[in-house]
Amino acid sequence: MTRVLHRSTRETFETALSGEGSWLNLKAGGRVLDAAGGAAVTCIGHGNKRVAAAIGEQAAKLAYIHTLFFTSEPAEELAALLTDDGSFARAFFVSSGSEAMESALKMALQYHVERGEPGRTRFISRRQSYHGNTFGALSVGGHPARRSIYEPVLWDSVSHVSPCFPYHYQGAQEDDAAYVARLAQELEDEILRLGPGSVAAFVAETIVGATSGCVTATPGYFAALREVCDRYGILMIGDEIMCGMGRSGRRHAWEYEGYQPDIQTIAKGLGGGYVPIGAMLINDRVHDVLAGHSGAFVHGHTYQAHPLAARGALEVQRIIREEELVERVAANADPLRDRLVQALKGHSCIGEIRGRGYFLGIEFLADPATRTPFAAEAHFAARLKAAALDEGLALYPNGGTIDGKTGDHVIVAPPFNATQDELDYIAEKLALAVSGAEGAVRAS
Repeated sequence: MTRVLHRSTRETFETALSGEGSWLNLKAGGRVLDAAGGAAVTCIGHGNKRVAAAIGEQAAKLAYIHTLFFTSEPAEELAALLTDDGSFARAFFVSSGSEAMESALKMALQYHVERGEPGRTRFISRRQSYHGNTFGALSVGGHPARRSIYEPVLWDSVSHVSPCFPYHYQGAQEDDAAYVARLAQELEDEILRLGPGSVAAFVAETIVGATSGCVTATPGYFAALREVCDRYGILMIGDEIMCGMGRSGRRHAWEYEGYQPDIQTIAKGLGGGYVPIGAMLINDRVHDVLAGHSGAFVHGHTYQAHPLAARGALEVQRIIREEELVERVAANADPLRDRLVQALKGHSCIGEIRGRGYFLGIEFLADPATRTPFAAEAHFAARLKAAALDEGLALYPNGGTIDGKTGDHVIVAPPFNATQDELDYIAEKLALAVSGAEGAVRAS
């Protein structure tokens, strides 16, 4: 009998004993290919002995210091690596993506206070977004199911505008330029409604992950919103907790978009699952204001810049660079998508296969021709998760794809160093799992 409060008190979870590369070995026997890297976390696979050795050596040398008094070599080296391309000036290390987002929201508020505009206390984000599970991060998130029971105590200083989700929300007669212009105007209208001097930042995932299944922006979207934000002195916070650190085929997913955020959050691929770590990155604009005024960020955590976590993440990032794994993702991204398209082409429930790099989402619909979702009560994504596990495949499923209540998708996000045979296995077993889930739902 378990004493762990699991994510579900009604579900029994198998015990994973060990991992090797893309595979997880189960206590009950058998193994499962981790085709989603957990939740787009595992980027260099499981059981890497080099990372394990680095963490062990660091634990024996120096496990913990308090950042009120000291810094550490691993934290300094990791920060230097993350800022070596000049995109950002400083890195602030925490233990999770939610903490990274809390840090970003606080930094945006303090930035405006330091500039003499303390009235900028509002945030604008998007519906169908997810930015973390702490109260601040959940407040800027726009997913109804995740917010539901906490709504009475979430911040009332957050507004939500439309997502850039062309598959469902671009008008039939609306070209890309018109769609982008409409969304940019919606943001500007909301800024004007609130009062331009009251808005601190706009928050957005570069590629929307868990809530909608790897939705990429229409070309020109982020550049247009950057222009609106700059016009009114509003910071842009880019959430790349899932899609960042190489998963898109570039270090930062915003590199595809012709803009750069002022503040960025990263986490999952930073430590690759070997250590709990996240980070907030700030550009020169933000850092210079902080350094030129109070010189101190009014925020902190006990395990901030934890040496053990920093050392594990540093080794993960060194391996990614030495083995050119981001380049490998970029080279294999289209072939992976092609595998999925070919494997699933005979199924009548496939809506859209989308995303970038090794961050691909597959949306399932009862009727793709009319883009009608399965009923929420059918629990298609949950059925697919179970069917995939039966086939030896772990995917990342979610419901509420379209509006937070209806729609189903899964995310495929394998390790960057998955073999070609493993990518074939993903496509083959996914097709079998879809057949099983669709047959069960249509028969019910």
